[in-house]
Amino acid sequence: MLSKKNIFLFIILSLILGLKTVFPFFNEKIAKVRFVYDGDTILLSNGEKVRYLGIDAPELDPEGKRHQFMALEAMKFNIKMVKGKLVRLEFDRERRDRYGRLLAYVYLVKTGQMINALLLKKGLAHVLLKEPNLKYKRLFIEIQREAMKNRLGIWSKPFKNEEKYYIGNKRSFIFHRPDCNFGKRIKPTNKVIFKDCYQAFWEGYSPCRRCKPATYR
Repeated sequence: MLSKKNIFLFIILSLILGLKTVFPFFNEKIAKVRFVYDGDTILLSNGEKVRYLGIDAPELDPEGKRHQFMALEAMKFNIKMVKGKLVRLEFDRERRDRYGRLLAYVYLVKTGQMINALLLKKGLAHVLLKEPNLKYKRLFIEIQREAMKNRLGIWSKPFKNEEKYYIGNKRSFIFHRPDCNFGKRIKPTNKVIFKDCYQAFWEGYSPCRRCKPATYR
């Protein structure tokens, strides 16, 4: 039996290290999926909305007219995999985004498969890296590269590569067109040049949502 002194020391240690470190299961959550919004966002039975960490699936057009390439396929796959099923949520450094959504790596309880990784593997999403949530950065990039080499999903169409080069930001992992205002603000020490969109994606960078450098032929 622990002495009062040992119990006190254990409590202090817990406070110093944090419950998530001493008790890893505090950094996980199990719930049932009630609804699937698209390829990377779901609704849990308790009303919590979850955004998949580390990936970005093609966007659906709210009006249903101009979906991004493979957006419907990504949503259908997500529905098939998780709707009505128990999932385990694994969290990274940040638990919520600015919209209040949970940020998580989503696993099927029954099989242990990580849905984030499966979407990348099938080419139904691309890597989206955002500090400080970089737990699976290397793994996700490697999975994406395999999908790119095999020309699966979103990688089955070539990019237009309308610019002579593209500018990447080493801190944000975003790449831009040369004339993009956000690209122009990148400090020289954080700047990296890519010869085309494919090379930027290969290194794990994501396209700027303003200048939209990655368009298909």
